[in-house]
Amino acid sequence: MLRELPSDEDRQILKEAVRGFFEDVSDKSAQATPWLWKQLAAQGLTQIAASPAEGGLREIVLVQEEAGRIACRAPLADAALINLMQLRSRNDARALTSLVDELHRGDAVIAMSFAGFDRGGAAGWAKMDADRLVAELGFVESADIVTHLAIFVHGPALAIVEAGEGVAAEPTPVMGKAGSWRVRIDAVPIVLVPFTNAEVRDLLTVAALSETARAFGAARRAFEQAVAYAGERRQFGQPIGRFQAIQHKLANCHIALRAVQLTIANAAAQYDLEAAQWRWFAAAALATAAGSLRQVSLETQHAFGAIGYSEEHEAPRHFRQVHVSMLRHGSQRQPVEQLASHFLDHDSGAFPEYDLGASGNAFRNEVRAWLDEYWSGERRARHEQLSFHEREYDREFARALGQTGWIGLNWPKRFSGQGRGAFEQLAFMEEMERAGAPRVGAPVQAAMLQVYGTPEQQRRYLPEILRGEAIYGMGYSEPQAGSDLASLKTRAVRDGDHYVINGQKIWTTTYWGEYMLLATRTDPNATPPHAGITMFIVPMTTPGITIRPSETMYGGTFANIFYDDVRVPAENRIGAEGEGWKVLTGALATERGFIGGGIVLKVASMFELLCGHIRIAERQGKPMRHDPVVRAKIGTLAAEIEAGRRMMVHCAELVDRGETPPDEAAVSKVYSGELMERFGETALDLLGLEALVSEGAPGAVLHGRIEQNLRHSLMWVISIGTNEIQRSLIAQRGLGLPR
Repeated sequence: MLRELPSDEDRQILKEAVRGFFEDVSDKSAQATPWLWKQLAAQGLTQIAASPAEGGLREIVLVQEEAGRIACRAPLADAALINLMQLRSRNDARALTSLVDELHRGDAVIAMSFAGFDRGGAAGWAKMDADRLVAELGFVESADIVTHLAIFVHGPALAIVEAGEGVAAEPTPVMGKAGSWRVRIDAVPIVLVPFTNAEVRDLLTVAALSETARAFGAARRAFEQAVAYAGERRQFGQPIGRFQAIQHKLANCHIALRAVQLTIANAAAQYDLEAAQWRWFAAAALATAAGSLRQVSLETQHAFGAIGYSEEHEAPRHFRQVHVSMLRHGSQRQPVEQLASHFLDHDSGAFPEYDLGASGNAFRNEVRAWLDEYWSGERRARHEQLSFHEREYDREFARALGQTGWIGLNWPKRFSGQGRGAFEQLAFMEEMERAGAPRVGAPVQAAMLQVYGTPEQQRRYLPEILRGEAIYGMGYSEPQAGSDLASLKTRAVRDGDHYVINGQKIWTTTYWGEYMLLATRTDPNATPPHAGITMFIVPMTTPGITIRPSETMYGGTFANIFYDDVRVPAENRIGAEGEGWKVLTGALATERGFIGGGIVLKVASMFELLCGHIRIAERQGKPMRHDPVVRAKIGTLAAEIEAGRRMMVHCAELVDRGETPPDEAAVSKVYSGELMERFGETALDLLGLEALVSEGAPGAVLHGRIEQNLRHSLMWVISIGTNEIQRSLIAQRGLGLPR
């Protein structure tokens, strides 16, 4: 049975209380002192994780983030680890019981060391010599105020000694400042507490996560200051935060910080919930953070410019904290190798399934069973022999899926939909990608019709979408209006009961469908320009439409489409005249929340196929999976994909709460699209020239899917708003930088 743990509301209250406390003592918090320790104890922070009611790893992470923000060096994480070990249940020595009580009151300050168990080797060594503990420890924090040291020795066991006779501490400046100590011990421990090797490894992982949380707090605080500085600092007559270079730099930092925040939070939650895969999620979080936080720290300093060099500013101490914390329990190497082993050393290596809740999990099984029955055997094999363009859409499959009603799984029931939530939609996307099924439906068009369509339009068009019978293209981009839709030129002029449309659309995919959702300008003099846009449903059989297809570099097609005196009934207008911008952006809001998720699911599927190939492939007579370079790249990719999956789940959580923040969807889309590119390039590095052989040719690795995936990835970075536009959106709407 799971322990009764604090709720999300409890954690929010704790966060606000801790931040408020640190703000009140900010002038005394950087340097750990006995006074500060007593104050921390009075706030109950030395009791975190002492019992289920006092929290678990999520609470430790929360407190560490707040400590990182204020550059607090007090050993709160060490106290939490002592609490988490439940030492009194392992050894009922009176001295130990008294010590834990003193820790909670703030009368004892305990610093921990994993000594020889530490992954990086810099923590030093410790051993028992008869009844004495002999040790030389590196990088001990707050050794000048500790009353006790707790050190893991081989056995394994936790040895606790009093600071004093037989314990000598020597300051070791780190990155130019004091704060770390080398400690030599030759003393009799007051108690020895037995552990298993597995327990020590798990505690070390917890310690690494808590340090990573402190690094995240420091990086996040410096980043927030850099954003505020960019909004205020003026150069060339305007705030530097208006410059695209600064906006995009800070948007990149925001994306990286979101990846770290989500993966740490998930790892901590999985630990608290005693999930079997928590170690995997922890490795992914540690591997993600190791490079990301240090890069954010560098970019933040770049944004500050010379002001960030000054020791009078906060930035330098946050820079130090990030680097110290990320190396304290070892580098990125160990968690990356752990991820690589998961995928390369086991035939069943795959990404762990998320718990999507009772309804989401049940629906996942329902969809999986349907796909296993309908989309398997000869039908699926025949489909996979087709070219990429032919695989993209399958009308027979769409009609079969239409019979399930799942095309409208998230539609309101008044439109004959199933009214399912975001996590059921996520389950559907996962299973469709797992099975390699073709895309179906017209989600953006359906959303537009449900919100802005007339009752007649809804009765006419929605049922055929739901049945899998109608296919829609999206007529947006023009020669001079790609991402800048507000400048489109295609005109629609009212003529009685019709509109007459003239213009050109380019890069139009799904041009072969029954309808085009067409953006036009009905008022050329509107101010602002987007106020003059109107949307129409245009049947593609309408006279005056000329389609000129063009093959894409990724094996698909798009078209230049010319509209010459195309007459469309006024009843085909969606929304009022001039409201096209609202119609378009409103319908895209929710769907954009899942775009990044759809991309990352494709990457995850291809990654698993790549790992399956590497597990059996050889290079120069040696198994590829044993190559350390291969393992490092696979482990790194696994961590990056997991961060993208967490962004996908985060967007689903927001949608489930009725929120559709465009900046969060943009974060997921930018990250996932560029991840798809990185995956393709990395896969080619690993597989070599043979991986460039395309589908249908003899010897094509994985049927040519790797190189085709790379070519296709370019579309996801450019389409649905280029990533540069998305970065500007993140900076302006998410971070509040000036437009």
